[in-house]
Amino acid sequence: MAPKTERAELNRQADLVERAGRYLAGGGLGLFVLPPEVNLVVVEGRGGHVIDANGRDFIDYHLGSGPALLGHAHPEIVAAVGRQLSKGSTYYFLNEPVIRLAERLVNAIPCAEQVHFTGSGSEATFFAMRLARAVTGRDKILKFEGGWHGVSDYSLWGTIPPRPSRYPDAEPDTLGIPAALRGQVLVAPFNDAARAVEIIDRHAGELAAVIVEPLERVLTPVPGFLEALREATRRHEIVLIFDEVVTGFRIAWGGAQERYGVTPDLATYGKAMSGGFPMAAIAGPNGIMKSLDAHRTDRRHLVWASGTLSGNPISATAGLTALDLLSRPGTYDHLHKIGGRLRREIPKIGARYGFAAQTPGEDAVFGVRFTNREPLRTWEDLLTADKDLNLRWSVELLRRGILVNPNEKFYISVAHTDADVDRTLEACDQAFATIAR
Repeated sequence: MAPKTERAELNRQADLVERAGRYLAGGGLGLFVLPPEVNLVVVEGRGGHVIDANGRDFIDYHLGSGPALLGHAHPEIVAAVGRQLSKGSTYYFLNEPVIRLAERLVNAIPCAEQVHFTGSGSEATFFAMRLARAVTGRDKILKFEGGWHGVSDYSLWGTIPPRPSRYPDAEPDTLGIPAALRGQVLVAPFNDAARAVEIIDRHAGELAAVIVEPLERVLTPVPGFLEALREATRRHEIVLIFDEVVTGFRIAWGGAQERYGVTPDLATYGKAMSGGFPMAAIAGPNGIMKSLDAHRTDRRHLVWASGTLSGNPISATAGLTALDLLSRPGTYDHLHKIGGRLRREIPKIGARYGFAAQTPGEDAVFGVRFTNREPLRTWEDLLTADKDLNLRWSVELLRRGILVNPNEKFYISVAHTDADVDRTLEACDQAFATIAR
């Protein structure tokens, strides 16, 4: 029998989960929830770890769905935010931290001459698409099958289709999308340059923007794919938008634009950009960004994109400190070392137990997918992965103190250590052994 104190701790977590089910819609905080048998309540995050309500330590590879690139509660971010908090949390008006952060972003992002801040990545992509429609005078948006661009009505098309789409027709991913939007959002296959360009050419007179995750979920772009999008959109004067909410400042200091060598017209940022605090941004050239200028007296030529907390000094201070930390020598080498070792070793361990495990993506953010299909290039390829097997494996990892989101991504942080990797690989071995029985 468990000691009385331990029983009380177990009861505390169970009680909290039960109360969540009563008072939170769906018992969670969004679309992604852990399986009931391993559900947990986080009470603290430190570095690359979190602690649950039972006092259990987990190595965290979800990192709040990506924002905690520097780890949880980084002492320099905590100190800087504390100093700003004593001066006030939000003013709505201009403040020094947000001006300094804008300057820092413009200097770091290849496509940026100006930035505009929003409260979330979903808002950033939504406003970027609105901006594209305004400057082109066209309405339609082309996205890519499997691409995630937040939760706006223009984004949730063709994101999780159960089978390959009938290009360029897209199906809505959720109830509540207006029927009037059908046909306004087109879809193309990721990593198929010929098909994508054919769709762009055919609909050029209607397309305001092509929006793409340069690293689509866990799929890296094949050579020439992003270049083909750039050439076709430039030829037809269509706005090319890179959704860098995940890749920005994560896979390289200059994000996907630096990593893959292609510069879009607009790019959106979030997650790691603000050190774990809520903030996102649109970046682009003056010629497009001027449409956001609220000094315009003729409101017919103004694109509205505003939010109460969008430029708050707390998130801006966290972002400035995060960028200072990320710019230090060796940061990205460390991310590649930690993530690269996991990506190399997990498939080897799986193979010893008869599992075909692949780790597509980049070292700083990747997935584990169980499939014999190689290489993984398209959404159709990802559909061959065994999700039930991934769920079973992930549950076993969670039972061993490794926090992952089943069938999603492994996010690597600067705070993860070689010792964390050792413990993770040991847990992976045990998890594979268990599901092989």
